[in-house]
Amino acid sequence: MASSPKRFVPLKQGTHDLPAAVPKLRGVVFDMDGTLCEPQNYMFGEMRAALGISKPTDILEHIDTLPDHEQPNAIESIRAIEREAMKSQKAQPGLMHLMSYLDSKGIPKAICTRNFDVPVQNLLTKFLEGSHFHPVVTREFRPPKPSPAGILHIAKDWGLQDEAGSVDASGLIMVGDSIDDMTAGRQAGAATVLLVNDVNQGRLEQTTASQSVSGESEPSRTQRTDV
Repeated sequence: MASSPKRFVPLKQGTHDLPAAVPKLRGVVFDMDGTLCEPQNYMFGEMRAALGISKPTDILEHIDTLPDHEQPNAIESIRAIEREAMKSQKAQPGLMHLMSYLDSKGIPKAICTRNFDVPVQNLLTKFLEGSHFHPVVTREFRPPKPSPAGILHIAKDWGLQDEAGSVDASGLIMVGDSIDDMTAGRQAGAATVLLVNDVNQGRLEQTTASQSVSGESEPSRTQRTDV
């Protein structure tokens, strides 16, 4: 049975008639590739070829299993592919408009990605100058998605706690384009928004990992978000 949509108080005043118990949105966490920028999934095939592995072997998990003396070369081989791909990075349509809107409403923004830091900084400098993201969680943070650890780290950095004093990510939205993003978000207790595109649609049609979020604004996502 599908879970009920998670609702937040809309950012536009006077546009809702929701119970007083409906929480406020505390922040939005974004994946990068396929989310902030258009998907470049061809990279993963190139990475697996460089490492001599095939699907469904996880690239980062494979590198972690290599002998210590082999890991630096393996890491550099996939970084080289990412550096080349970042030269053709394209922002998602409407990206700056959405970020400006969130900024105007004082909504904190963060990034949680399995990329390394150089392509992330390239994207921020090229397309999102002046729009603040903090923290920026890259693959150097362990464990990476689909673990919820990165999202919980962000919630802790933002000082989000429940009544017992534990880290509380329930007021966050995790936006991404992969099963890993949805799994990490849901396990952290956040709402999730899945961006569906021509690249991932077939792969994601059978998954039930995404929790829909209902509401008023409608970027490229499976459901509308109550903001």
